[in-house]
Amino acid sequence: MNPPSPSARAVILAAGLGTRMRSRRPKVLHPLCGRPMLAYVIDAAAGLAGARPLVVVSPATAAIREPFAGLVDFAEQAEPRGTGDALRAALEALDGVGPPPSTLVVLTGDAPLLSPRTVTELAEAHRAGGAAMTLTIFHPDDPTGYGRVLQDAVGVTRIVEEQDGGHVLDGIGDLNGGLYAFDTAWLRSRIGDLRPSAATGELYLTELVALARADGRAVAPFELDDPLELAAINDRLQLAFVEHEMRQRILARHMLGGVTVVDPATAYVEAEVALAEDVVLEPNVSLRGKTRVGEGTVIGSGSQLIDSIVGAGCRVWASVLESAEVEDEVQIGPLSHLRPGATVGRGAKIGNFAEIKNSRLGPGVQQHHFSYLGDADVGERTNVGAGTVTANYDGLRKHRTTIGKHVSLGVDTMLRAPVTVGDEARTGAGAVVTHDVPPGKLAVGMPARIRSQERPGDPGAPKSG
Repeated sequence: MNPPSPSARAVILAAGLGTRMRSRRPKVLHPLCGRPMLAYVIDAAAGLAGARPLVVVSPATAAIREPFAGLVDFAEQAEPRGTGDALRAALEALDGVGPPPSTLVVLTGDAPLLSPRTVTELAEAHRAGGAAMTLTIFHPDDPTGYGRVLQDAVGVTRIVEEQDGGHVLDGIGDLNGGLYAFDTAWLRSRIGDLRPSAATGELYLTELVALARADGRAVAPFELDDPLELAAINDRLQLAFVEHEMRQRILARHMLGGVTVVDPATAYVEAEVALAEDVVLEPNVSLRGKTRVGEGTVIGSGSQLIDSIVGAGCRVWASVLESAEVEDEVQIGPLSHLRPGATVGRGAKIGNFAEIKNSRLGPGVQQHHFSYLGDADVGERTNVGAGTVTANYDGLRKHRTTIGKHVSLGVDTMLRAPVTVGDEARTGAGAVVTHDVPPGKLAVGMPARIRSQERPGDPGAPKSG
């Protein structure tokens, strides 16, 4: 038995060159709040349950395929011959991707503020009205660049592009929003009748209005209340405008969810960031990627968190975290850097000018002052003295350093990996440790020598971190 046909399916037009962006990157792959522009339109299209969106690409925008493989189906417009030709390519591709839908909803890949609700309501209004074609109309503050929609008692009669309208446009307030719904069967019967524009040689899907009216079929308007949903991006100025609007919506969602944003004008929070209740974002912070922040944590001014997880009750002061994981009640900074693979246990304290890379620090570790831990495993309650460095690279390979529990590393300790410092061991100031230090022992000197115990008043005794 064949699967039932979906009632509606979305086609997203993304084959355009986007020349006004002045970029080698396809326009719809430019990032907005941490995600490609096209990702938001695909999310909106997901409101049509039952079938994946079909994205129309061209050879010039083929880079779109890789990041969205498995999430959408693709059609290819071999040459840039206009929106009507792109829709023809979509109809041909539909034959190979499942049962045909009764309604085809056509979206553009450069309108990322579009909501799933609007897409669903457009499809429902089209089905209820029985028109051959339904198109969105809206009323932005600035009508520049948009086609005007002419109507009579039956419905839409014509779309007049701004450059072609002249005085005909005077007093026409209905603008073409660029989103459409079609009776798929009718569209298949008429898409081949589009004729190239005399001016450009391209095929325009707006000319389908005249074909529908010639067939005695209605073309229905669908009025959109929020014109920002149709804000299209064609250049970097429009990209910045839409991203600003998106940022404000993201911050509003978090604030209504219990997050304090001290200065929304300087807080940059990307779309996929998750913030728990009572998180505080101080001015000039940047939270990016899939960052997660736990309840009651304060992210101080000047901090950047990228794809990092920070637990509850933490404080991050003017520091950078990249792909790092921090458990509850940790203090970091000011001016420290947690690089990819850094994991910091509960209650640890990371002070100023500390760098941690691909290392695991246990609960209660203290690394208060300028120091570097790379490729290291540090046990709980260990104190890392100022100036401590793990020399993890021998010129050919990187090696790990293992530091046990309750260890005290004196100031300026150098640990040449691979090396292990046992539980409750200590190093003296300036020790260069090239061999393992047994548990409970003291290592002093350069290169370090092992002592069984510390002698009172010994100048090589470790200093507090």
